[in-house]
Amino acid sequence: MIDKTERISLRRQCTLLNIAKSTIYYKQRPIVTKDELSMINKIDEIYTDHPYFGTRRMKKELLDYGIDVGRDFIRKAYNILGIGAIYPKINLSKRNHQHRVYPYLLRNSSIKHVNQVWSVDITYIRLKHGFAYLVAIIDWFSRKILSWRISNTMEVGFCVEALNEALENYPAPEIFNSDQGSQFTATEFTNILVKNNIRISMDGRGRALDNVFIERFWRSLKQEKIYLLELRSVNEAKLAIDDYMGFYNEKRKHQSLDYDTPDQIYFKNLELKAS
Repeated sequence: MIDKTERISLRRQCTLLNIAKSTIYYKQRPIVTKDELSMINKIDEIYTDHPYFGTRRMKKELLDYGIDVGRDFIRKAYNILGIGAIYPKINLSKRNHQHRVYPYLLRNSSIKHVNQVWSVDITYIRLKHGFAYLVAIIDWFSRKILSWRISNTMEVGFCVEALNEALENYPAPEIFNSDQGSQFTATEFTNILVKNNIRISMDGRGRALDNVFIERFWRSLKQEKIYLLELRSVNEAKLAIDDYMGFYNEKRKHQSLDYDTPDQIYFKNLELKAS
């Protein structure tokens, strides 16, 4: 909007646009420094292996890598990563208290077929000079990843896009489960579920283990792909994740699925339901 090559003075341009002149000189400060980013990435690696580590245990573990930081910094890192001991994703998806929260519907439930329950989650993806966020939707019965999106912000839009894609490509689930994060309680998100007659379930406090399927997927993705690469941009991350998603759904055999792939279980079960 501001054109420094214009004959009109910058002061006059700012007056016409009703903005403060100081804003045209403002440079956004990075959330973390380069050194802090390196330490946060190491914390991400350690936590992926040991999700029960609190700040005290993490501080001791970091010393083995020559990293001596206070617990305040580790808390800051946990907030950025969206992790916390015992309760995964306690900070990544912060609740908006103005949004409606739905009850938890899966207590004592038995998952017997595909599209009975889908769930959604967000994780941190490290880049060489920053980080991004990945959202994915998973079918509980088959462990199939139905859709995903990557974004450099935590706005609700990329979550809505992932949900719409999943519903366009697969039969709607009976129940959709999420945590109480603001992205998933936002009306833009929940209205899509309501419109499709999908029952909404939301984890309460202490229900972290209900997300175990996608937490295991995050661990596989990071250890088998992300940590092996130096991703320089969101676009490079997108290409790497797309490659892994194809491998995970179509080729990666799961012991818990009797060494079938998620695609094999999903489509086989879908055919049985249709017959």
